[in-house]
Amino acid sequence: MALINDKGRRHDPYAVLRVKEFNFFLITRFFLTMGIQLQSVVVGWQIYELTHDVVSLGMIGLAEAIPFIIVSFFSGHVADTFNRKWIVLIFGILLFFVTLFLFYVSTAPQNMLLNYGTFPIYAAVVCIGLIRGFIGAALPSFMSQIIPRNLYTNAATWNSTVWHIGSILGPALAGLLIAVGYDSAYAVDLIFIFVAIIAFTFIQNHPIPKKETKEGISKSISEGLKFVLKHPIILGALSLDLFAVLFGGAIALLPAFADEVLHSGAIELGFLRAAPAIGAVIMALIIAYRPPEKNAGRNLFLSVAAFGVSTILFGLSTNFYLAWFFLFLTGAFDNVSVVIRHTVLQLCTPENMRGRVSAVNGIFIGSSNEIGAFESGITARAFGLKPSIIIGGILTLIVVIITARLTPKLRKLNMENLK
Repeated sequence: MALINDKGRRHDPYAVLRVKEFNFFLITRFFLTMGIQLQSVVVGWQIYELTHDVVSLGMIGLAEAIPFIIVSFFSGHVADTFNRKWIVLIFGILLFFVTLFLFYVSTAPQNMLLNYGTFPIYAAVVCIGLIRGFIGAALPSFMSQIIPRNLYTNAATWNSTVWHIGSILGPALAGLLIAVGYDSAYAVDLIFIFVAIIAFTFIQNHPIPKKETKEGISKSISEGLKFVLKHPIILGALSLDLFAVLFGGAIALLPAFADEVLHSGAIELGFLRAAPAIGAVIMALIIAYRPPEKNAGRNLFLSVAAFGVSTILFGLSTNFYLAWFFLFLTGAFDNVSVVIRHTVLQLCTPENMRGRVSAVNGIFIGSSNEIGAFESGITARAFGLKPSIIIGGILTLIVVIITARLTPKLRKLNMENLK
């Protein structure tokens, strides 16, 4: 069904779904997301069960973020130099084997976790951070090669929708599977990653654009950073999300929050982890019909501010259903900023720099989740579990105010002018 927008043009919310290769891309995205999200919940609960320490939960994020950031400076150059499809496939296979290692250490007869404590799990998380650095640079860049430019906003919306649906089902399944056993949880995780790899093989090879001049690695990396730093709209959007996620992310503390505040178990944890994604999916369906292109800058700041308020209200909650509802709202408001940011990156970035800009985006956004997890763990140790979440929401609102004052071009952004 096509709609008429405010300029009299017909808007088809399903247009990009008629691109066959994009559907295989979405299948890959869906199962890869389910696998990673399921794995994240299982690892978090496993670490908390072994340590009962909020700082140990935060250390999971740090163990993933440090290698992710280090490799991202190089992975963007790789994604702009080599075949992006093969990069995703190779590192997807490596992710499968790291997950197989987690399955082994959790089920081995000699029980490695009794002998070595949490070290094998953290070692696997470090490897996952390295793998995510390469996939995070290549996968978004590859998406732009299989769809026309006029469908970027539509593609970003459906890409975000599928990611969030995977983020609903992955944690929900994790809670149920943990109750059965870690072996079952990791076995299902392996199946999801395997299906993602197979689906991606059905997409044709798309050669990357040829560079007019050859660049050394250091120059190539610096050019990607310079491009972002010199583009105020991109830099502002990335900075806003960076600090909002860094301060406002309460997800890392959910195992402790479910146990100590809500007095719940692994199954309830799975539903809490799924709540933001459910909110994001519902918002994505709204965005598919009413893209936030006009007044995009204003919508971006309002949505991040609402995300901060919802985080504060979640931190004040002592009832499971209220906590779930406010987490639901964080996901709904966050998805508005996700769609706007992804569309801005696609529209403003030249094809031959997409890998490097995606890598910088990963450093700003992807790693901020993990560093935010570490920050949340330290803050929770210092101020208490609930106060740390509330402080994070307040800092998010402060970030919105400061960024709005410093980036007038982003505040006045209308994405229709970028096309």
